[in-house]
Amino acid sequence: MVGKYLLLAAYIGFVASTNGTTGTFPNGVPRLDLYNLESGYHGLVKENETLVEVTPTIRGVGADICSFRIVNKHHGEAPFEIILKNGGEAELRARRNLNCEKRKNYKFDIAAVSCSGEQSGNATVHISVVDINEYAPAFLEPSYVRQVDEGRLYQEILRVEASDRDCTPKFGDICKYEILTSDQPFTIDNEGAIRNTEPLDYERSHNHILSVVAYDCGMKQSVPVMVTIKVNRICKLGWKGIPERVDYAPGSGREDLFPTAQLKLCDVPCTVRNVQTKLTLATSHIGKGCDRDTYSVQSQRKLCGASSESVDLLPTPGSGAEWTKALASDEGHDSDQMFEFDGVSSAVAIPTEVLDHGLARTFTIATWLKHRHLPDQDKHVKEHILCSADDHKMNRHHYAWFVRNCRLILLLRRDFSEGDLNIFRPAEWRWKLPQVCDNEWHHYAVTVRFPDVQLYVDGTVFKPEKKNPEVIDDWPLHPTKDINTTLTVGACWQGSENKMKHHLRGYLAGLSVLLNQVEKPSVLACLHKCKESLEVPAMELLEPGMELLTNSDLTELSIEGDNKTNLEVLVKKIGYSNSREFPTPGRRNLHLSTTITCDHGRGVKVPPVESYVMVLQPQQPSITINGTNNVAREYQDFRQGVRVFTDLHITVQPSGKPWKHGEGLSVIQKKLDSCVVSVYPSLNPDHETITLPENMLTQFGIIAKVSKDGATVSGSDLIYNYEEVLRQIQYTNRKPAYYLNRVFKLICSEMNGRFLSNEYIQTLTVIHPQSAAAVAAAAAAATTKVAPVAAQEAVVAASEKPAGDKVAHALLSQHHVEMRPQTIVDHYLEATISDRTQAVVAGGSHAVTIIIVVCVGFLLFMIILGVVRIRAAHHRATQEEIQDTEMAWDDSALTITVNPMEQQLNGSGGANKGNGRTSGAGHNEDDDSSDDNSSYHDDDLDSSDEEDEAPTNGGGGKVKDLEWDNSTLAI
Repeated sequence: MVGKYLLLAAYIGFVASTNGTTGTFPNGVPRLDLYNLESGYHGLVKENETLVEVTPTIRGVGADICSFRIVNKHHGEAPFEIILKNGGEAELRARRNLNCEKRKNYKFDIAAVSCSGEQSGNATVHISVVDINEYAPAFLEPSYVRQVDEGRLYQEILRVEASDRDCTPKFGDICKYEILTSDQPFTIDNEGAIRNTEPLDYERSHNHILSVVAYDCGMKQSVPVMVTIKVNRICKLGWKGIPERVDYAPGSGREDLFPTAQLKLCDVPCTVRNVQTKLTLATSHIGKGCDRDTYSVQSQRKLCGASSESVDLLPTPGSGAEWTKALASDEGHDSDQMFEFDGVSSAVAIPTEVLDHGLARTFTIATWLKHRHLPDQDKHVKEHILCSADDHKMNRHHYAWFVRNCRLILLLRRDFSEGDLNIFRPAEWRWKLPQVCDNEWHHYAVTVRFPDVQLYVDGTVFKPEKKNPEVIDDWPLHPTKDINTTLTVGACWQGSENKMKHHLRGYLAGLSVLLNQVEKPSVLACLHKCKESLEVPAMELLEPGMELLTNSDLTELSIEGDNKTNLEVLVKKIGYSNSREFPTPGRRNLHLSTTITCDHGRGVKVPPVESYVMVLQPQQPSITINGTNNVAREYQDFRQGVRVFTDLHITVQPSGKPWKHGEGLSVIQKKLDSCVVSVYPSLNPDHETITLPENMLTQFGIIAKVSKDGATVSGSDLIYNYEEVLRQIQYTNRKPAYYLNRVFKLICSEMNGRFLSNEYIQTLTVIHPQSAAAVAAAAAAATTKVAPVAAQEAVVAASEKPAGDKVAHALLSQHHVEMRPQTIVDHYLEATISDRTQAVVAGGSHAVTIIIVVCVGFLLFMIILGVVRIRAAHHRATQEEIQDTEMAWDDSALTITVNPMEQQLNGSGGANKGNGRTSGAGHNEDDDSSDDNSSYHDDDLDSSDEEDEAPTNGGGGKVKDLEWDNSTLAI
């Protein structure tokens, strides 16, 4: 028994020691290396490969393994083989390339076979065939065709469908559809549904042919399929052939808007008796008036012939118009600002010197107004445009122009001095106007010839209606003592509270008052009239029974009648034109509305049509100013006045061809609207002035403003007229000795500053009197046989040297009277005689010596005569000249020694180099360190004072201005 138990224990130990090993056991039992045979093996194989990736690795243990065997085919086919490798492992391969589309999975059992022929237990192998994207999607139909009605938007017109032969969703499902044809009003979703993105038009296209492709989820693209969408013509009430946009090139004249227009009345459920069409052109695109950015209010008034006596209460801030500086400006150029009033604090007081606060019995008040109305605003709130009220103690409003509850109200209170205090008379006019509250720009003007009062809105007189305007009578104002008035814009002054009230909310521009006369109705109409408008068809096209009407601005045109065919003809001939040479580019909206009246009186509205005119960018002009850049004048010229721009020329080059003065009518018709002259540094009002030709300014209607910084001329006018005015600008300087030169800068503009010229610089140079150095140079040149021209050049060179490249505003040193040019010529003649005498001496005889003595004596006589003439010229100088010449060079110590014989004896043609010199007290030519304050130097000195203070020589006597030293004269 003990032996049996020992044998059993040994066997169990042997089995335990060999379990799970791969050792060589000749008599062992083979088995598969799996934790659990039921879990089996799992493998993946791609369609284009044969090696199967198996998990876990196939391995046999427990015996020497010689092969593996497929022992059971679950589905009748197992196209695989097991190849034995080293160590009892094996790999699984497919006998051919598998096809996922035919069979995706395989299942079979395998077993390990030992070299002794024993077989292990079976384990199941699960094989999945991995798909590759080998097939492209294909549409189910070779092409698609659908029909749709024009004018409709469809949620789905048709649905295309494609499939893919790949076996897995990644490559076999369709993930995307796409329309390859561009510029077509269609779209397609990922399900293949096609719809239109806008209503289709049969006139535009009868058929739409699309190319559509499909993509699988691997983004493999199909072959395109053709989709044809046919548009059915549907007769629909409305206009056809109206373009959405009409391009307009500036300067092209008239442009037809709707040359292919057609009115379709196919589905009108009645007999048409009358058709009415109205076309509206929107011209409020720029702001106040369609020409606002091309011309300022001031220029518009001038072009329309408005009275020049109107007082502008809201001018551009600047010199003389400081009261508008505190206002915010919103739109427009500097020369035409739109002033903003916030309804809370914005307001200005008008100085009494600008406008007398009292109004005459006849006057005109006009303005551009854009009123910002608040829907929930209290209807009793007043918003003042203009108000004249007591300046203190009391709050009486003497006259006012204000807005309240969408009414424009004029208040005129009678003064106690104007009649019986117990008589009522009209004092307030209330016009109810929709324009006041539409938040748009409008032009308003009220003309008064008391008691006649008229209102003009956008250039058209307001026609009175029942209780519109409402006229209110009132008592006159009672007399008061020591109470004046305060005139304000944008609010009203409350004297008792010492503050502004009733503020305006909106914008104002061009607020003006004209006293003692009323503005012409034609002027008020012109101020609002546009230079762009609709062009009316030719009247000969109008057939009987048809009527054509327009408004005064030609921005609205109505055609009415019973002839539908003639209506179409007339609409086709409606045009657009813009006479502005440089119109503002941009969009002008067009609105076409039509109403049909049936025979029984019922109206049918035709769908309105929206279109627009696109004004293209004009070619910008080039304004060029040219002329002489440097002009030199004498002292006396500056005292009498020097014209600054004597040879000024202005040219304009808008389109490659310059317009020049004198080239014909095309130049004369061109305009400028402003020129600015700037002076550097600023003028000294003590002795400098700029004047403009008042008669020309009045004749041309050009406005001029002069200040210490220069001058501004403004107002739209012809280039030729501007040239004439600018050439007459005169600069006067009563003390020209203070200056070397004066610099003027000129810039001109047109179209309200949109186009600017170049900066033209003009320099006026002061020619200072001749210095003693110049006299000495001329004398030396004369003694050495220098030609008269050379002598003159030496004098000019010496005189012009101080005015070299100096600053424009410099103070010169004091100086005495210098030799005049005539005296220099006299000395030149004397020197010429001396030369001829020397020629005679060259003979060498005693007679010649005697002649020389006589000639030298004559020369001395001429020299003395010249000195006498110099002194006489000095005493003839006027007091004004002496004042100026105190700034010149000091030549009091100048001594010139002349030896007439030295040239002949030395054989030299040059003058004695030591003959001419200036004293150390002379003017330093390089000293330009004086500043502008030096121009205020008090030069009202008497000439006798100057004589008394002149330096003296060692003997105590007064030194002469010019003396001849003949002590070294040798004969």
